[in-house]
Amino acid sequence: MSETGAAALKTVLVTGATSGIGEATVRSLRAGGYKVYALGRNVGALDALAADTGALPVVADVCDTDAVLAGLAGADIDVLVNNAGVLPARVPFQELEPAAIDAMLDVNLKAPIQLTRALLPGMISRRRGHLIYIGSSAGQAAFPAMSVYGTGKAGLSMFCDNLRLDLLGTGLRVSEIAPGRVQTKLYRTALDAKGLFEFYDGYRPLTPEDVAAAIAHVIALPAHVDVARLELFPTDQASGGGLMVKDPG
Repeated sequence: MSETGAAALKTVLVTGATSGIGEATVRSLRAGGYKVYALGRNVGALDALAADTGALPVVADVCDTDAVLAGLAGADIDVLVNNAGVLPARVPFQELEPAAIDAMLDVNLKAPIQLTRALLPGMISRRRGHLIYIGSSAGQAAFPAMSVYGTGKAGLSMFCDNLRLDLLGTGLRVSEIAPGRVQTKLYRTALDAKGLFEFYDGYRPLTPEDVAAAIAHVIALPAHVDVARLELFPTDQASGGGLMVKDPG
């Protein structure tokens, strides 16, 4: 097929669209001419994003698949960007609250799997679709105080590999985008002010726009090209681990 991904795939659903990578992805894809459904729970943020970009807001909890489908009102989704994620306080596993464990696994792993299952039959019947999952370097290597978060992202990575096997011959693509350190609001709940300062001050992390650009590029590749896994790291961070140096410039 000579048709590019951008030409064949018109309608995108982005989860976790109200901030960070999700918001940047909505803006990037809207600028590229895609019809974008922006999913989130913050009504005000979604309305502002819709007014600014023309995205279509879907107010729902990503863990409530029925509510998400109701918000889509039968729309045919060509590209699903599973971005929504949570990272509660970064503490050793033995100090994690049971509710925080459930939240991370529900949002980071179970929700994208369930949403995929709900949208997949339509994609298969239309013989077009692209399933994109925002993973993490924490799903590829061990990090301190990231046991459950890393487990969820590792599970998502393995899900992508298995899903790709199940979908062989359907024409659908499955891509995992696994970034290293990104300056995003996700860490505001995981780190206190001192921790945030130490995590970012003097460093050159990725930006949400960097990741969004990678997502847009992966979608726009020719339909016969599937980027199975794309790892993005700051130049100053070593892949496969958390070691990062400060800006040498």
